[in-house]
Amino acid sequence: MDQRALRYEQLSDELASMIAGRILRPGDRLPSVRRLASEKKLSVSTVMQALRQLEERGQIEARPQSGFFVRLPMAGQNPQLEPHTRQRLSRPVAVDINNRLMRALSLCDRPDMVPLGSALPAADLLPIASLQRLYRLVGRQAGALLDADSHAGAGVNHPDLVRQFVRHSLTWGQPLETDEIVVTNSCTEALALCLGAVTKRGDTVAVESPSYFLMLQLLQHLGLKALEIPTHPRHGISVDALEIATRERRIAACLLVSNFSNPLGSLVPDPEKKRLVELMAARQIPIIEDDIFGQLHFGSNRPWPLKSFDTTGNVMYCTSVSKTLSPSLRLGYVAAGRFQADIQMHKILTSGNTNPVTQALAAHYMASTAYDRHLRGLRRALAKQVMQMSEAVLRYFPPGTRLSQPQGGFVLWVELPAGIESAGLFEDAVNAGIAFFPGELFSASGQYRNCLRLNCGNPWSSRFERAIKQLGALAANYVTAAKPR
Repeated sequence: MDQRALRYEQLSDELASMIAGRILRPGDRLPSVRRLASEKKLSVSTVMQALRQLEERGQIEARPQSGFFVRLPMAGQNPQLEPHTRQRLSRPVAVDINNRLMRALSLCDRPDMVPLGSALPAADLLPIASLQRLYRLVGRQAGALLDADSHAGAGVNHPDLVRQFVRHSLTWGQPLETDEIVVTNSCTEALALCLGAVTKRGDTVAVESPSYFLMLQLLQHLGLKALEIPTHPRHGISVDALEIATRERRIAACLLVSNFSNPLGSLVPDPEKKRLVELMAARQIPIIEDDIFGQLHFGSNRPWPLKSFDTTGNVMYCTSVSKTLSPSLRLGYVAAGRFQADIQMHKILTSGNTNPVTQALAAHYMASTAYDRHLRGLRRALAKQVMQMSEAVLRYFPPGTRLSQPQGGFVLWVELPAGIESAGLFEDAVNAGIAFFPGELFSASGQYRNCLRLNCGNPWSSRFERAIKQLGALAANYVTAAKPR
């Protein structure tokens, strides 16, 4: 027997045993290659062979410039973990979630709650101190910035900020154009402007199922109907189902998240993105794309948005810096394609110029090398937190619980065993000081009543582990109560 082969297999088995015994847990970093080689008295190549074997088995993953980390088994490798989603098309429905959503938001935002509700990264993960220092620098230019006409069309965008938005799109297949960008007060405003430009009251808009509740809230506000399209927990929206839907009925627009959808964290494969964009262009159905989580990928490369496959200006690309710099900046933009003139006019008439001081601040930070370093650290932190939350849910929730395996972002979609309604669990959790969002808020038709969304944006601690353990125990009470005596 090849002695070298035996050594790498022994090391691989030893590490696998530590992972199985939870000595090494999901998100933990393995010792460095050189340290393992020194401690085990093995060559670097032998250690690397052992680690590559574990990587092929899906037990660990390599992260650029960071080393090897224990990973949670991917949902695709264990289909029993995947949550169920809508499998068939239904009719368009009027949206009516405002009252339930506003109550949930008010409860989730209480300072005494364990914050598993609103999808916000912890302040400790954001460059708040750096932004505070930059305010002093930008303040010296405030006189000129504040002299701008707040409703002048030419003053809507800060040129340095637009330059940064374009620069960060240069690695996409189809980079953004400077003259298609409209800077907005948030991604929410960007989405609302796009909907206002291409729809009228009573129109139908195609959305994923489940879909981010704020998108549904916008549809309700504008008097639009939602057509929920079947969506896979890993691969995102079904282009086949969307093709059928757009063939059978008039759809005014598609409101989609192709990169790390909220709440599933799914990622549409590139061939399907290209097919979707070409199909909607051929049928002259505008696409409004929310790519707010696009920068927060867990893999090596940032996935291309739908916009990068757009050659006709039919995709309106929306995003913001709220998940990467600070939610308080209230700064986003839309790359509006052929709809730029309409959207800019809507912007001028409704809210005027986005705060020029804030634009200058973001432009300064995004131009620095600190921005890219911050994003790399943020991605590593969020990937670890998602894995830690996932492991805790699998450990403490009732048998039969399913959960998504996000490939980016920082939200987790949990499907509870049949018979448990998350709305009831939500009331119990609020009484226990724990906040989350019930699944029915992510569907215009009230689906996903046994599902919930958890925010993984906070560094893992004993406080969050206790909250997940308590939440699992509360859910288990419903299972026990449903058993026949």
